[in-house]
Amino acid sequence: MSRSIISTPNAPQAIGTYSQAVKCGNTVYVSGQIPLDPNTGALVSGDMDKHIRRVFDNLLAIITAAGGDFSDVAKLNVFLTDLNHFALVNQIMSEYFTEPYPARAAIQVAALPKAATVEMDCIVEL
Repeated sequence: MSRSIISTPNAPQAIGTYSQAVKCGNTVYVSGQIPLDPNTGALVSGDMDKHIRRVFDNLLAIITAAGGDFSDVAKLNVFLTDLNHFALVNQIMSEYFTEPYPARAAIQVAALPKAATVEMDCIVEL
C-alpha cells in the first residue's frame, strides 16, 4: 500500500512530531486541528463560533490538498473542553457538511494544546 504525507500552507503547520495528514491507499488520516490561523500560527481571537469555523476551515484545507472535500469524510472526532458547545458544533457542522453525514464522536476533554477549546480530526475515504 502506498503511503504519502499531505501538507498545505493553507492550514496550520504541525506544532509537534506529526504530519497534517497521511494518505494510505485511498484513506486520508487528518491530524487534529485546533483553531490556529494558518498565517500566524496563533489561536484565532473571538467567540466559540469563530473557533469552530476555523477548525473546519483548517480541516477542509488539508482535505482539499489531499484531493477531497467534506463529502469524503467518513469519520469525524470532536474534542471540546466544554460539552455545552455541542449544539453550536452541530449547527455549524450543518453549514459545512450535507447528508449523509459522517460518523462522529464528540468528547469533552480536560485540556487541549495551546489552551484551545476545540479540536477535530477526521478520516477521509477518497
